[in-house]
Amino acid sequence: MQRIHIDDVEGTLFPAGRRTRVLVGKDSPLQAKGFVMGRVRIFPGGSIPGHEHFNEEIYHILSGSGEMEAGNETETVRAGDTVYLDPNIPHTLRNTGGSDMEILFVYSPAGVVEHWREELEGKRPQG
Repeated sequence: MQRIHIDDVEGTLFPAGRRTRVLVGKDSPLQAKGFVMGRVRIFPGGSIPGHEHFNEEIYHILSGSGEMEAGNETETVRAGDTVYLDPNIPHTLRNTGGSDMEILFVYSPAGVVEHWREELEGKRPQG
């Protein structure tokens, strides 16, 4: 058995107003070949900017509330909601509340999605 604690993973602070901690995956503290799992804290007014990828993915909202866009749909999401995202569908998550929003994400297959690098390099819009 392998075990880590969220506090032991510093994660990455992104310009769009969030900290992403990848806990499980190919190049993560807990190695997995078939999927990636992590936790994101989205600060008030922050987001996971619009992006798409070939991975199927879920977002599970642990706390807070916000607005989720997927394809042509926009819905309010809140703690307890789980959203399934088909591959290649553009999606965005914004924290529209007054407190931090915490989400758990899982996508498959394992690997680092391109939009993270693009955002850190300033090549992706921040909203």
